[in-house]
Amino acid sequence: MIGLTGGIGSGKSTVSRKLKSLGAYVIDTDQVARDVVKPGTPALREIVQAFGGGILNGDGTLNREKLGALVFNDPAAMAALNQMTHPRIKQAVSAAVENYKRLPAAGRKVVVIEAPLLIEAGLHRGLDEIWVVSVDEGTQLERLMKRDRITAAEARQRIAAQLPQAEKLRYAARVIDNTGSEAETEEQVAGHWAGLLKKT
Repeated sequence: MIGLTGGIGSGKSTVSRKLKSLGAYVIDTDQVARDVVKPGTPALREIVQAFGGGILNGDGTLNREKLGALVFNDPAAMAALNQMTHPRIKQAVSAAVENYKRLPAAGRKVVVIEAPLLIEAGLHRGLDEIWVVSVDEGTQLERLMKRDRITAAEARQRIAAQLPQAEKLRYAARVIDNTGSEAETEEQVAGHWAGLLKKT
């Protein structure tokens, strides 16, 4: 199993799309994180109790932008939110992996767990390799501002709320530099994938 991680705005989704096209089975923890806070879930009830009903949309779903504005500049609030969500995300990811392992061996692929907080949430433990998507700070800032339509100050705040890239790189078996073009990134991914298959 591979753990795929990198800082916010580093381009993990580009890498995971390429891995899927190469035959990997990708578990996207961003999607898992959305699932564990759907209306009616214990996690959403706890979040509303902690942060108030103002973080909900009119249809009762979580407004992630409003919640983000509350927690990204408040380490204590971020820690409280993580306590409500991380254990449930880990449980859901473990269940997805176990379900996948029950498939006939002939139908199985390499499992990739794509997680921005792979290391912070402890999801890296027990994996065969960790792949880190890296990007220079200027490119990361620019992409994040464009993607989330936020100011440079807000983007820096969100980057600072995560484990620094240098720390993540210490865990990396393979590094994908996503500063260049998408084609260059995909070429690196294909090379790492070929190297991985040689090992297995």
